[in-house]
Amino acid sequence: MKNIAITILVVLIVGILGLYLVSFQVRETESALVTTFGKPTRQLTEPGWYFKWPAPIQRVYKFDSRMRVFEADLGETTTRGAVPIIVNTYVVWRIAEPLQFFNAVGTIREAESKLLAQINDTQNKVIGRHYFDEFVNSDPSKIRFEQIENEMLAELRHSV
Repeated sequence: MKNIAITILVVLIVGILGLYLVSFQVRETESALVTTFGKPTRQLTEPGWYFKWPAPIQRVYKFDSRMRVFEADLGETTTRGAVPIIVNTYVVWRIAEPLQFFNAVGTIREAESKLLAQINDTQNKVIGRHYFDEFVNSDPSKIRFEQIENEMLAELRHSV
């Protein structure tokens, strides 16, 4: 009786480990990309339980598909009139297409590094086209924050 219980326990553990090696779960907040020998084969955006070949053959990359906030470091730049100002910029982004994301940058860290470079270039370019009084002015009708934000957003979308 004791040998049967041990045998059942061992078979159960081996079965669970085997199932772990050939399956994976995609949650509602995730998307996944399955690669076979390093080449993308499946893109999964629907939540569920999926099967795959073991690790040397297929690998699963999971990406969080929720909105992310990336805040660039405080940066000093100059306006059109050569007045230095300190700017704090942030971007809200998400991974909509795992395959395009994987091919373009690969990891979140590399994406944020590339995004930081694009933000710095864009903010210097756009802010350099505007005068200081469009940022700070006693007359609220002369402040152009919304226009400047829209220009920066258009530049970022164009560069991506």
